[in-house]
Amino acid sequence: MNLPTIEAVKSFLLRLQDHLCEQLVQADGGADFHEDCWEREEGGGGRSRVLTQGAVFEQAGVNFSHVFGAALPASATAHRPELAGRSFQAMGVSVVIHPLNPYIPASHANVRFFIAEKPGKDPVWWFGGGFDLTPFYGFADDAVHWHRTAQRLCAPFGDDVYPKYKKWCDDYFFIKHRNEARGIGGLFFDDLNTPDFATCFAFTQAVGEGFLDAYLPIVAKRKTLPWGEEQRQFQLYRRGRYVEFNLVWDRGTLFGLQSGGRTESILMSMPPLVRWEYNYQPVEGSPEAALYRDFLPVRDWLQEQE
Repeated sequence: MNLPTIEAVKSFLLRLQDHLCEQLVQADGGADFHEDCWEREEGGGGRSRVLTQGAVFEQAGVNFSHVFGAALPASATAHRPELAGRSFQAMGVSVVIHPLNPYIPASHANVRFFIAEKPGKDPVWWFGGGFDLTPFYGFADDAVHWHRTAQRLCAPFGDDVYPKYKKWCDDYFFIKHRNEARGIGGLFFDDLNTPDFATCFAFTQAVGEGFLDAYLPIVAKRKTLPWGEEQRQFQLYRRGRYVEFNLVWDRGTLFGLQSGGRTESILMSMPPLVRWEYNYQPVEGSPEAALYRDFLPVRDWLQEQE
């Protein structure tokens, strides 16, 4: 299977959305997803599913979209000028989870496929995606589990895959204006089109299907920890970093908005509640300070002991 098979990718993404929603509803135990199906005037559409005010998840979104058009937005052609003048199709599943308990990390995952075509020319296509973890309070065993799960799903595709995509994730989810990582990273890949379509598709499937294997054990471990107003206020403050990254630096957000995507679906990544505080500094020696000191700086978590 060396030629791109758009329908096979779309079928996988729709099944993945269903699976993720089923597992998250089960893990939450108190709420279900509301679905909005939408159409894009320029071509395509999607299914947006959002769970709100659950027992575990304050908000969780699992979106599928498949959009197409005759020309690409500026955000895409700036990155890949050879795409100018081509029609395109872009499809993917995106997940953003904002838990209620501050001891449960927020998390994000997505897998996506892009193809641009022009008569008389070979199609230009690639896969992208990954997942990353954004703790408010750091636990070393959670970080080790997260990265070991990522490493294991990468292993069948080569020993160099995990370190390459971990570094890319560390570099990508870096808030430049804060000189600070968004979280503890994970995997990030883009422009994946080698060695062939079948291998790239298989890896993308492994990432999409492996996300909850990495995340749900952490949820189960932390969801019963007691928390109070102090922890809640720090969680809301740190959520501000999530907003800053998505609105200032995230290429996916820019592509969605510039390509005429559904704004409500694109911005479902925003947390339901958030706050900013001028020149906040954590108390030295506090658990909040430990996040900045021990978890946000890039680390090789595979060297840590569980």
